[in-house]
Amino acid sequence: MTTIDLLPDATDMGPVMLKTATLSRLVHWYTAGVGLEVVAERPGAVELGVDGRTLLVLEEAPDLRGPNPADAGLFHTAILYPTHAALAAAVVRMTQIPGIQFAGTGDHHVSEAFYFADPDGNGVELYVDRPRESWQWADGHVYMTTEFIDPNRFVQQHLDRGTFGQASVAPVEAKIGHVHLQVGDVATARDFYVDALGFAETAALGNTALFVSAGGYHHHMAMNVWNSRGAGRRADTLGLGRVEIQVPDADALGAARERLTASGVAVADDGRALRFDDPWANVITLVPASV
Repeated sequence: MTTIDLLPDATDMGPVMLKTATLSRLVHWYTAGVGLEVVAERPGAVELGVDGRTLLVLEEAPDLRGPNPADAGLFHTAILYPTHAALAAAVVRMTQIPGIQFAGTGDHHVSEAFYFADPDGNGVELYVDRPRESWQWADGHVYMTTEFIDPNRFVQQHLDRGTFGQASVAPVEAKIGHVHLQVGDVATARDFYVDALGFAETAALGNTALFVSAGGYHHHMAMNVWNSRGAGRRADTLGLGRVEIQVPDADALGAARERLTASGVAVADDGRALRFDDPWANVITLVPASV
């Protein structure tokens, strides 16, 4: 794949939509812990974000069943905080939620992360990036690892106790940093997300996980088979509804449509956005950020 075939450097992640049986419970969790605010409401749906910008769309779907852990679908939604202090504040807020499901920590060399599950069992990563100049690249791949972070020590080092409690919301710079999916196999994921969609591969763990990005980020999306090897197309269930990817402009959208169509991907184009399924029926929308 040549550079012209890649998604533009300015590509970024947009809102993630989750389907839930109990809307109010998820709204409370993502506002009280993560620090998001209600941006918009309509019957059966709430948009959550910061500074008027939507990061999560929660839609009520009481008639759907929950996903099987071995299904394709969402592994986690990763929310990127701008500073260590902001992440430390979020971690403390999380510990104040009764029954919080804490899933671990990870110093990945490129980032520092804390993992949770929301009340519906959706994986959630809260993280902060290390400076880009400290990332180690070789042959187009970035070095990532997983080492333990002591949560108590992290909070002691980074929490700004002078401002904690004065603001219960996430900083305006908070954003969806990446989305990590469960898929059936890595080779098919590479064919779709790299060769057809146009992300660059940035890391791989053999045939178990793939990491891809635009613009030299460590990863905007990842796919793994740790729980879901061999999974086929997923049913319409609770959990992941769709993933939005934002490209800079209409020209980038048109180029992506041409790549996808040439690769045999069925694309719905309403003139404002592209909507298509990955090989496991995870719904992806591609929109121009300038609209």
